[in-house]
Amino acid sequence: MDWPVSVALAQSVPELPTGTDWSYEMKLDGHRMIMWRTGDGVRLQARSGRDVTAAWGDLALAGHHLPAGTVLDGEAVITTEDGRISFEAAQARAASAPTRAHRLAAQRPAHYIAFDALQLPSPNGDIRARPYSERRAALLNLLAELPANTPIQAVSATTDRDTALTWYNTLHHQGIEGIVAKRTTSPYRAGRTGTSWLKIRHADTIDATVAGFTGTAHQPRALAVRLPDGRIALSQRLTTALATRIALRLVPQSGRAHTQDGDAYTPVSGEVVVEVVAGTTRHAVVTVVRLR
Repeated sequence: MDWPVSVALAQSVPELPTGTDWSYEMKLDGHRMIMWRTGDGVRLQARSGRDVTAAWGDLALAGHHLPAGTVLDGEAVITTEDGRISFEAAQARAASAPTRAHRLAAQRPAHYIAFDALQLPSPNGDIRARPYSERRAALLNLLAELPANTPIQAVSATTDRDTALTWYNTLHHQGIEGIVAKRTTSPYRAGRTGTSWLKIRHADTIDATVAGFTGTAHQPRALAVRLPDGRIALSQRLTTALATRIALRLVPQSGRAHTQDGDAYTPVSGEVVVEVVAGTTRHAVVTVVRLR
């Protein structure tokens, strides 16, 4: 398997599917991460394909307990003192230089919640083509061999839809942002997986492509984003931390463009994807919540 690997993505749906061929997993509010246990160490890959090992050194250290040749897909999460999963803490860690990341790790160690096994040690190798049920069993068997105090754990999953809905309705304030339903017969496919992986989330969030920005490329004030219905809308003002991260990805084009509502913005080239909270009406408020 070649680095970086393209990750599988779930399709948003209004309600969980029913049937006997579904497994339901908790969707945690953290940072998507691929954990590679190579022959001589551990590498951690972000969803975008970037190497993020330096920011998550505590998880890289824990990954040495895995057998060489293992590749896992999962979520890096950080909890607060009251046990709540904090996306803000994970975001701060991900955006930190190595020295600060090491200090944050000492204050709030991370956990790696694995939800798929992509590769196993020889002679198994790449298992992405196997059904989810087999990959899940392989993942549980693999993690059962790790030390009892490892921060690497399997995500909670159930084949009972009512149990999944109970999780969804009662654990939101603990950092469980939704439920992902996966067909037990489905392979691991990169990109949007159609009807194989489906998700419901509490926040009405969607992925949107950045069409441009207001302000400067070094300090964007707001983003013009292309929503799923094709319209381009201007977001609310970005937070300072989010603007700093997004600025690194912006490649401005010359000239000016306008949203459907007449707001002017500087267009960009390339594909930058952000997660936004957006209403369903034409003039609904659009708020950027994170960089994908």
